[in-house]
Amino acid sequence: MSYRAILILLGLACAALFLASLLIGPSGISPLQGLSALISGEGAAGLVMRELRLPRAILGIGVGAALGLSGAAMQGFLRNPLAEPGLIGTSAGAALGAVIAIQTGLYAAFALALPFAALAGAGVAVALILILAGREGRALVLILAGIAVSALAAAATALVLNLAPSPYAAAEIVFWMMGSLADRSMTHVALALPFVILGAVILLRAGAGLDALSLGEDAAASMGISLKKLKLQIVFGTALMVGAATAVAGAIGFVGLVVPHLLRKSVGSRPSRLLPASALGGAAMLTLADIATRVIAPERDLKLGVLTALVGAPFFLSMIRKMGREG
Repeated sequence: MSYRAILILLGLACAALFLASLLIGPSGISPLQGLSALISGEGAAGLVMRELRLPRAILGIGVGAALGLSGAAMQGFLRNPLAEPGLIGTSAGAALGAVIAIQTGLYAAFALALPFAALAGAGVAVALILILAGREGRALVLILAGIAVSALAAAATALVLNLAPSPYAAAEIVFWMMGSLADRSMTHVALALPFVILGAVILLRAGAGLDALSLGEDAAASMGISLKKLKLQIVFGTALMVGAATAVAGAIGFVGLVVPHLLRKSVGSRPSRLLPASALGGAAMLTLADIATRVIAPERDLKLGVLTALVGAPFFLSMIRKMGREG
């Protein structure tokens, strides 16, 4: 199958899943009623469609694309199939910012305090990464800096959770960290989408540099690729996308790790080809997972991050086992 055909199929899958996300839910609205209410916006059905399901469907596509694209970019830059978007600490930093907003009660006083705090946490994490990684930004140094920042942010998050003033605050923090797209509004969409789009533009423009880097750092430098500039592109693009995704959806893992692996053999080994395919694949996978949370246990509010971890962890283990056999 040609590369263009794969992209078309992935795009059609995203469109179909987006429509399914709009029409599937526990409210008892039939598909025809849902489409009519979405267009007219009248009555309780119109409120459900426009204020609950539409933002959730848009965020499913946007957050999934952000995780899939940034995962492919990180694997291409680090030339490591086990790399994932959270490796540079943006997810942990965003989670810490959100947890602080919950702990201090800011999220109750100001509706957007939680996503803004998460974005601020991601920004601080990126700043620390760039300081620790230095000017050259070699892959190994970047990985070690990311591990250090992630560990520090995780420890601070655990401390905040330990000092929670009440079990209700602790439960709120834990539930948010599980990841979910439920109860999101168009305000969350307006907050996250500009960062996701800007990050996508930055990462997609880095495709040619990642193609050259796949031949090795020395070969890329001899072809006129600035490793310093490429590092900044990958770090900033990933930070924008993952920070925004975590700010509105919480911590959702494994999408950025699994999707590039599922598509790599189909689209070829060139990172520039894998980037757009992973964006579409991530959007389809996360939207499908979000639909599954509503179908499997609609009355229990199954968290999206829990489901992606249950699916992604066995895949990750099988991948490690395969690499061990080949090694």
